[in-house]
Amino acid sequence: MISAKEFIAKENKCITLLGMSGVGKTHLAKLIGEEGGWFHFSGDYRIGATHLKEEIISNISTKMKANNWLKNLLDSNSISINSQVSFDNLEPISTFLGKVGNPEDGGLAFDEFVRRQHLFFEAEKKTMYEVPEFIKRSQAKGFKHFINDAGGSLCELGDSKLFQLLSEKTLVVYIKTNKENERALIERAKTNPKPMYYSPVFFENSLRVYLDENNFDYAAQINPDAFVSWVFPKLIKDRLAKYAELASNYGCIIESDKLHACKSPNDVLNLISSALQ
Repeated sequence: MISAKEFIAKENKCITLLGMSGVGKTHLAKLIGEEGGWFHFSGDYRIGATHLKEEIISNISTKMKANNWLKNLLDSNSISINSQVSFDNLEPISTFLGKVGNPEDGGLAFDEFVRRQHLFFEAEKKTMYEVPEFIKRSQAKGFKHFINDAGGSLCELGDSKLFQLLSEKTLVVYIKTNKENERALIERAKTNPKPMYYSPVFFENSLRVYLDENNFDYAAQINPDAFVSWVFPKLIKDRLAKYAELASNYGCIIESDKLHACKSPNDVLNLISSALQ
């Protein structure tokens, strides 16, 4: 592990951010980027703009072709479809992932949901393996430092070779939530349930329990939003354990409330430095 003194003195700093979506990873990346010289690599953006772009567009096209008028325009190449993914708008990825459950409530059939989950898994893994190459590209463009703003599901990849690679090329910084943050994330999931990635074992076990508790026989009986709201607190508990293990093996830990108290890039660097001591 790099020391605090070595990190501050390092001419080319490279960081990978680890933690739940909504805990402050992108906030940190933007704040530290104000100093200049930092290349902000968004894992989710790369996934949506490159590795899943064709699947996302295909999904939109299929939806649009349910309308005969639009189908005729698409089939005659009179109109085209594009996916406008940005750092601040990841809705195309979220829409593609979808939620398992009753199609009449906007849910996906079990097999289709699992297929999309697997595609996202492969895309995220491919994206994270590209980090060393993007570090080289960023330096060739004149950026001194690099920040890998990884998705909240990085901990689900279960690839020790990848985690070792990231720890060799970057400093892995885990942004740890406090209980208040966790409650806020859970409340947000209840009021605005969003699609997300689940590890296959966690998903299958959770789905089995949910079906049993509600006396359902199959996934198509599930209300998609109700399942997301129910499973999210369990997902947080599961991921927090994985984050802690990864941080212990490959990186350092900063606390989310201390991060949100930072007002400048120097504040962030000092916070990370103190975590290394």
